[in-house]
Amino acid sequence: MTEALGNVNIVIFVTSFLVGLSGALIPGPLLAVDISESARRGPWVGPLLILGHGLLEMWVVVALVLGMSQFLSQPLVTGPVSVSGGLFLFVTGLFILRRARHASWEKELQRAGAGALSVASGFVFSLFNASWLVWWATVGTTYVIWALQQGTVGLASFYSGHILADLLWYSLVSFMVARGSRLVTTPVYQGLLLFIGGFLILFSGYFFLTGVGAFI
Repeated sequence: MTEALGNVNIVIFVTSFLVGLSGALIPGPLLAVDISESARRGPWVGPLLILGHGLLEMWVVVALVLGMSQFLSQPLVTGPVSVSGGLFLFVTGLFILRRARHASWEKELQRAGAGALSVASGFVFSLFNASWLVWWATVGTTYVIWALQQGTVGLASFYSGHILADLLWYSLVSFMVARGSRLVTTPVYQGLLLFIGGFLILFSGYFFLTGVGAFI
């Protein structure tokens, strides 16, 4: 029994990491701040941004667990939320696959955005990002429902996997920008997008099946 629970938590961690990486790879306001601020302030910008981002998401997870744990366990809630999460993952996967064909990592590095203090930027740019709000209303909430079934360890597996994906990617970008490194090239970037896009499309099926199963 203990081994089975451990395997489930490993699955939660790995899939949470890959799903989180899909969000990190898609250029947005937070990546623009990471690139522009790293050029001026150095390689610690990425970790500081994710500290602010992670604090906000920790608050969201705690709020969901403390305020809505009983509500989220109801089939009439888990069904629609899981189906919506599956749809969001499927559409995101298609978007990433389509983007991969013409993605250019060199062009992404040339983009700049205005930044304030790094930790505050990570918090604010996440909070006012529409896609972030939709993600947590669908995919994030579904993951919390799934993780709650495994208790505290399940929630820790979900959160740590999700944040680790952001931390690794944004730290790598900061390091490359600050040091002029070319560890990531356009072919590598396109390959990552293709892999993550394909994974999201496949994994969306699990969310759909979970949602449908809640009504059976």
